[in-house]
Amino acid sequence: MKEDQFLISILVSNHFGVLARIASLFSKRGYNIDSLTVGETADCSLSRMTIVSTGDEYIRTQMARQLEKLVDVKCVQVMNKSDTIVRELLLLKVFVDKDKRSEIMRAFDVFRAKIVDLSPESVSVELTGEPDKLNALIDYMRDYNIVELSRTGVTALGRNGYCLSEKDGSL
Repeated sequence: MKEDQFLISILVSNHFGVLARIASLFSKRGYNIDSLTVGETADCSLSRMTIVSTGDEYIRTQMARQLEKLVDVKCVQVMNKSDTIVRELLLLKVFVDKDKRSEIMRAFDVFRAKIVDLSPESVSVELTGEPDKLNALIDYMRDYNIVELSRTGVTALGRNGYCLSEKDGSL
């Protein structure tokens, strides 16, 4: 993540319209959502959202306060980067000439990318890790023929015993 990016984790009611209201909140204030992931939690009545956006401390605080005002929002936490486990998934497909195949395979090994599909003309891999690691693989592969790529967006958990909790609103 870039230096001026921040990460917010939110517990919300798991029903239609919640995502639209949260995205609208960012849009109305002129802030871009750089990354957004949403998934049901162990409690099927709740979903967890992880939002990455860009801004200074004032913007971070304002967005957290505005999110807390929404009815379907149960808990909001601006995550501290040093106390957070951050991961993202990348799927990448590269067209490969036979003479470059072993070179590309070595690169995938270095990045610990897992081959998920192999054909005579292409290789598809998955890579999980911090966004910088995924960016590094993409940058390396730019010299080859990237046909397609898809990223999940950032997801995160607090380190150690910290949990995003509906009860106390803390991480």
